[in-house]
Amino acid sequence: MTEIQGVDPSVPPSGTGCVECEAVQGWWLHLRRCTQCGHIGCCDNSPAQHATSHAKETGHPVIRSFEPGEVWFWSYPEEDFYESGPELAPPQHHPMDQPVPGPAGRVPRDWRAKLNP
Repeated sequence: MTEIQGVDPSVPPSGTGCVECEAVQGWWLHLRRCTQCGHIGCCDNSPAQHATSHAKETGHPVIRSFEPGEVWFWSYPEEDFYESGPELAPPQHHPMDQPVPGPAGRVPRDWRAKLNP
């Protein structure tokens, strides 16, 4: 196991969807979890890029994928990718029945045209 600075394994995720997108009935492509406070935000390909915004605003340095089957971590300050790291408090990913992109019923038909490269 790789030790990564800025990871608190005891903190649970903030929910099952992007905190900010949920507040405005928005949508996301993939979800990321702040490993310091548990904030769930949307990925950089999502229109709003809330995970990176959270890291910039708080200084929390590391995220982990919140997608089923993905256990990678990303360190913003080091600009480094880790294939694995410490086991985090459950759940490890959004619910299996939550679609990608999601959430169900809020994704526009032309969602692909709205993604960031």
